[in-house]
Amino acid sequence: MKAFVTGGTGFIGGALVRRLRTRGDEVAALVRSPQKAGALRELGCAIVEGEVTDAAAVRRGLEGCDACFHVAAIYEVGIPASRRRELWDANVCGTEVVLDAAIEAGTPRVVYVSTLNVYGNTRGKTVDETYERPLDEGFLSVYDETKWRAHGVARERIDAGAPVVIVQPGAVYGPGDHSELGNLIEQTRSGRMLLRLFPDTGFNLVHVDDVAEGIVLAHDKGRTGESYNLGGPQHTMGELVDKTAEIAGRRPPRIPMPAPALKAAIPIGPLVGRLLGFPPNLAELIHTMDGVTIWGSSAKAERELGWRARDLDTGLRETLAAAAG
Repeated sequence: MKAFVTGGTGFIGGALVRRLRTRGDEVAALVRSPQKAGALRELGCAIVEGEVTDAAAVRRGLEGCDACFHVAAIYEVGIPASRRRELWDANVCGTEVVLDAAIEAGTPRVVYVSTLNVYGNTRGKTVDETYERPLDEGFLSVYDETKWRAHGVARERIDAGAPVVIVQPGAVYGPGDHSELGNLIEQTRSGRMLLRLFPDTGFNLVHVDDVAEGIVLAHDKGRTGESYNLGGPQHTMGELVDKTAEIAGRRPPRIPMPAPALKAAIPIGPLVGRLLGFPPNLAELIHTMDGVTIWGSSAKAERELGWRARDLDTGLRETLAAAAG
């Protein structure tokens, strides 16, 4: 087939493009910065310059395509207030533009990449695709809110009859990850992680290549209008740090950073963030982590798509081997 992909220069989108090209599919990739598209060109992708909010560029990319994969999003937590509009435009408005352009073009199949984050804090429960978060609890971050609203955009198009399938990855890791999760793994691998931060925070940890495989399977086998959790195994942040340190041959940090102490540092967040290697908005970062689990069951994807995720030990060994060069 010929596929149109947004976010192809990003972490998940790049893995998806590699997967599609490996099996022989043609790919037209929407890129904001053509100078960052070298890897896509080497893979033989057609490059379409433009933003996800540029409807004309999206329509150009969709011409003659059999499928649309909307992967592009800004995934950052702990951002300053000055960047809130940026996330809204990319995550919400971009989803509206891409899905509506695909519908208008008559694209036979659209896969939208959402996130388990739309469930919010599951408070120790493992939820499935039927779960609806209690909105009276508010949102964990600007990212959390914008992806929840973008998910709603996709659901609205589905309800109107659009041929959309949704996938919801957990916390994605792997070689080349520059997110805060990747930062945590790298700091632990290199021995720069000095304190245990929010060791009880829980996520489904899923390797990026498994996510890419799940996205392709959702296109090939998923039922139109359905959502599929691509969660991977459930772990706490403490378990992730300990496993990373074990594989890297490092002593894991043992001294906990009490949440009250970190909260007291919120007024000097940019300084503390630089010292600890984390974002400047400590208030948002803490709210996203303190007492939070975001756990989703992947049973539906395993049953209907035949999807499987590798275990954390295997995935981390591959990730750390790539980081070590």
